[in-house]
Amino acid sequence: MLQSSMWSQLARLKCYFLLGGKRTISYAKEVGPMSTFLNSAHEEVEALKWHSNHWMCKGKRTLAVAVALLQKNEIIAVPTDTIYGLACLVSSTSAIEKLYEIKKRDVDKPLSICVSNFKDVQTWGVVDHVPISLLSWLLPGPYTIILKRTPALNPALNPNHDTVGIRVPHHKFIRRVTEIAGPLALTSANISNEPSCICASEFENLWNKLGGIFHSSKKFDKASNYFRQGSTIIDLTEPGRYKIIRYGIGAKNAENRLKLYNKEYISN
Repeated sequence: MLQSSMWSQLARLKCYFLLGGKRTISYAKEVGPMSTFLNSAHEEVEALKWHSNHWMCKGKRTLAVAVALLQKNEIIAVPTDTIYGLACLVSSTSAIEKLYEIKKRDVDKPLSICVSNFKDVQTWGVVDHVPISLLSWLLPGPYTIILKRTPALNPALNPNHDTVGIRVPHHKFIRRVTEIAGPLALTSANISNEPSCICASEFENLWNKLGGIFHSSKKFDKASNYFRQGSTIIDLTEPGRYKIIRYGIGAKNAENRLKLYNKEYISN
């Protein structure tokens, strides 16, 4: 596997020589200390694209590479706190179309979005009726909350739906990427209707279609299959009511918490 520090060092060395031993700065002044890494990441991505598109979820350099790939309208594979995901920029209509093609996903089946923290949810979903304390309990965590969408959302994302599923995964890497790049369209890293994946080796058939595969350093064992359930999807579109659309990780805990807010359960 590519999950070793030696691989990372070799990749950097390879890039250094491919770039003629030089690094140039031309871009991204708005993100403070990250700007130096973002400046060189675009050239690094271009130099390495014929050699390797695998990276470890570790350090600012890898973070910058993920952002650079997204800004090139690429699809990247990233770990979350549940299953592996495929992600692209919500703002990129062409990337959204590419994501559907890679997944072989029905175009009428909506995508969720990922934001960096629960305070960002209100930009993309209507939360006037959702207590802040409930929102902060659910997110970050293994939950996707469905809300009425706001006009700020790219109209090309789920155009036939007036709602949107929003995630804030409890995973530092994807949240940092989202913090810098903006909200991500997020779906599971597999062909539609195939089993979900918890490690990158399980969707190797998709590697050549992706701009980058970001490997987790997490070790997997039999107990890890628990995470294949994915996130629990909760419909919070109606004031005072909720509906569990999919029972995934943490479903029972969420139900208990929702009852504390006197929310009425809508049965299927």
